[in-house]
Formats: sequence, C-alpha cells, structure tokens
Amino acid sequence: MFTEKVFVYGTLRRGGSNHRLLRASRRLGEWVTPKAYRMLDLGAYPGVIDGTDSIRGEVYAVSPAVLRRLDALEDHPWRYRRRRLDTPWGAAWIYIHRAPVRRPRRIAGGDWLARRAGCDRGRIA
Repeated sequence: MFTEKVFVYGTLRRGGSNHRLLRASRRLGEWVTPKAYRMLDLGAYPGVIDGTDSIRGEVYAVSPAVLRRLDALEDHPWRYRRRRLDTPWGAAWIYIHRAPVRRPRRIAGGDWLARRAGCDRGRIA
C-alpha cells in the first residue's frame, strides 16, 4: 500500500544507481521544485540544502517499508533529514543534507543526471 510520497533528485531517480529501491513503488511524475534549494555534488551522490535554485527530480508513491529503506540509504536523520515539500501530487518527503560540506561544488541547474554539463565550485552562502 502506497501511503507516503517522496521526491527524489539523485541516485534514486530513474537511471540512477539506487533506483532499484523504488522498483515496487509508483512513479507519479517528474517535477521541478520552487527556487528554494541548492544541489551539491558530493562525489557519488548529491546533497540538497536550502538555497535559491530549483531542483529537478521525480515524485513516487511509496510504501512504509520502502520509506524505511530510503531512510536507511540516506542515513536519516543523521546525514539527511526528511522535510515535507508541496508537489502537484500532494505533500512529499525530500531529503535535505545535514552534514557539513568542505568546498561544496554546486550543481548548476539542479539536475543530478545532467550534472556533467554545469558544475561550479563555490562556497555556500
């Protein structure tokens, strides 16, 4: 039973290395957030923090068991914390990065899957 929704923006997106965790979930659609975030390149995966950029991702309806697996992957609530986000399909969870980042690399355009085209190095304001 799909009782939760989650907005995914990195390795959980279709084509991402962890998308298999969403196999039993229902994809509701692609979406771009309001300009309230910043995506950082953390190497093998992205992190999203508060900022002034939009983030491209996908919204899924998930079961409580899948949400627990996603929490484990994201190391919630230590490395990432969940926050509610309004989407066209209703409120969904988004994982916000909590750990300090040295010399963060911003992903211009907020799209993890298209990141090779536009990263810029800079400090978090």
